[in-house]
Amino acid sequence: MSRGAPGIRGDGDDDANWRSGNRVRLLENGEAFFAAVFEAIAQASEEVLLETFILFEDKVGCTLQQHLIAAAMRGVRVEVLVDSWGSPDLSAAYLSALTRAGVRFRVFDPHRRFLGKRLHMFRRMHRKIVVVDATRAFVGGINYSVDHLEELGVNSKQDYSVELQGPVVSDIRDLVQSAIDSRGTGESWRPRAQADDAQPRAGEAEVLFAVRDNGPHSTSIEDQYRHSIRQAREQIVIANAYFCPGYGLLRELRDAAQRGVRVTLVLQGQADMAIAQFAARSLYRMLMASGIEICEYHERQFHGKVALIDGEWATVGSSNLDPLSLSLNLEANVFIRDASFNRQLRDHLSRLMHAHCHKIDTGPVPPHRRWHALVAPVVYHFLRRFPAWAGLLPAHTPRKLASPAPAAGTDASG
Repeated sequence: MSRGAPGIRGDGDDDANWRSGNRVRLLENGEAFFAAVFEAIAQASEEVLLETFILFEDKVGCTLQQHLIAAAMRGVRVEVLVDSWGSPDLSAAYLSALTRAGVRFRVFDPHRRFLGKRLHMFRRMHRKIVVVDATRAFVGGINYSVDHLEELGVNSKQDYSVELQGPVVSDIRDLVQSAIDSRGTGESWRPRAQADDAQPRAGEAEVLFAVRDNGPHSTSIEDQYRHSIRQAREQIVIANAYFCPGYGLLRELRDAAQRGVRVTLVLQGQADMAIAQFAARSLYRMLMASGIEICEYHERQFHGKVALIDGEWATVGSSNLDPLSLSLNLEANVFIRDASFNRQLRDHLSRLMHAHCHKIDTGPVPPHRRWHALVAPVVYHFLRRFPAWAGLLPAHTPRKLASPAPAAGTDASG
């Protein structure tokens, strides 16, 4: 969409932070994402900056390790930040091989166990970002684990990332560098006053890079959603793994449906967290009463965090629409205005809904039982309010590991 075209626009300073002249490529699932990232790292000549929530020591994690080692040994600056909750089981041998090669490896919020349990599960570093040579970036929801490969069948995850080239890469790199220079949060990051002239145009897409932190950008991602939903004229499709937003975003969706916008939600059908699915389903009656369509994806576990509005605005990133992502986690999304990309995403989501989703009808959702009417509001309000309680916990600090050996732990999802 050209700069002067009608449609979904930003507000005030946010509008100035949209970068034109970018190329954006949709990457579906681990097959496309890992191939693109590993190729980019193999071609790196100056630096590789990588942040991820989950890094497992499986065949995907070991392949990433070898690419990072090879890059570091040929003189490339390699910086890695992982989250201690999401990546608890990396062995000393795995990490020592990285650091011996020259990789700077850091763990966000490292803590010892208490009575064998890990207690620090909030304010997680949930971003999934790669920046290579300051010219190529990846932002999305895909972690480094084998469960993002379709070979796992019903246990694999359906998810998305994007590859970006152009001026917006400077904003993304600035965020990661800010996290390296600070406590790992990147809260000192600010978008540049104008796009970096050193970054050549790579395409026609306008892109806004937005983060959620526990500082000045605490509502930036949710604000972009809400503003664009208010401006929607024809269609809203939100495909998100964990859906339990606050009243404001729910109200915007209901208002859009009631003014004639077709609103469709694509949510998990196969739950990996029962309480999260229960909370989402507790909203179905209210949403459907407003005319909102709901589809549940049943082919595999749905892990995506994408949305599309009017074919003019799209987002891909790490942020779910739940209390953890909207109130506590460190998150990163890109927002995209590009007719070609948005058409591709619209066609993909349409095929996904028709081939692999069950549309929820107007019958009992979930089964209408007396206990549900009592329990569902309690669960919803608890999930919406616990971030405020968790926010009282101490702030978290990353640690650079010289020859690290993190404590063992349990699996995590994100």
